[in-house]
Amino acid sequence: MTGLANQYKAINLSQGFPEFDAPLRLKTQLAHYSSEGFNQYSPSSGLPVLQMQIAALIERKYGRTIAASDCVTLTSGATEALFVAITALVREGDEVIVFDPAYDSYEPAIELAGGKAIHIALSAPDYAIDWAVVEQAITEKTRAIIVNTPHNPTARILSETDFAALKHLVLSHELYLISDEVYEHITFDGQTHLSVLRDAELLERAFVVSSFGKTFHCTGWKMGYCVAPSTLSQEFRKIHQFVTFSSFTPAQLALADMLEHEPEHVDSLSSFYEHKRDVLINALQNSRFKLLPSHGTYFLLLDYSAISELDDMAFCEYLVREIGVAAIPLSVFYQTPTSDKVIRLCFAKEDDTLIRAAEKLCQL
Repeated sequence: MTGLANQYKAINLSQGFPEFDAPLRLKTQLAHYSSEGFNQYSPSSGLPVLQMQIAALIERKYGRTIAASDCVTLTSGATEALFVAITALVREGDEVIVFDPAYDSYEPAIELAGGKAIHIALSAPDYAIDWAVVEQAITEKTRAIIVNTPHNPTARILSETDFAALKHLVLSHELYLISDEVYEHITFDGQTHLSVLRDAELLERAFVVSSFGKTFHCTGWKMGYCVAPSTLSQEFRKIHQFVTFSSFTPAQLALADMLEHEPEHVDSLSSFYEHKRDVLINALQNSRFKLLPSHGTYFLLLDYSAISELDDMAFCEYLVREIGVAAIPLSVFYQTPTSDKVIRLCFAKEDDTLIRAAEKLCQL
């Protein structure tokens, strides 16, 4: 869709990356550490100064004290962390439960490890998880469950009830958990992100994956990390050392500096993106789209069933070619595409970009 957007000079609300730049301090410190000669390998698990700042962030946000050197591993993006966690867990013939619509890197990693993804489809408009259905899907081959909250692409967040049901299944069936929390600091309307890091029992059987790219508007840096208990971290690091070995040293130092000296950036992220969500929602009020709730991430789902009978792929191609706005069809996030007429917009854009795109969409 980004390729089509460039071809047709459309406003690109498709691919999930910010239009605005990373914080000035972060860029300045990256240049500083690079020019000062910090350009060689870091320890494979990450620089201790950044591990400690991540541990401090976790304690401040989630009330969980962890051993930074044993439990925090820096990775070359959250996607690497997800791949390594899956590879460390999954054996030939294992099954892993994933929820569709799902981030597209889960299943390939599961299959490369010799496992099988068991897809449980969630439906519009609320995309709620039926935990009774999940329990029925668990077999003697089930090794793990992957959850993503706040969720891409639905912008839904897991509730206390969801976590209680998840915890019951993980503990009672002795499963492992991979918790994709890359949008952890972007929740709206006063709702709290319920991280697995808050629950000591769940964390003992979990890999928690986070992304600096999402938090600091620097997706091109490919910097993420995984938090897991020391026993699981040891297994994780056995794989990580043969994937990237270590991650970009100057960026690690710049991120540690940012976490220490500008913690308000993380704290203000929800209000920053809530404003952008509301700009887009308000600009679409006079459209024929039905707007689905966005509780977190920087995505908004639109139901276009009152506008067109086209399937979502064809509708998105029509939007970019004829209307000048690029969106993402939701069906591509499913193993078995649904007939739901829903598309995803990314609002990690300048306000003017969002308003111009909405003006075009309101013409439909």
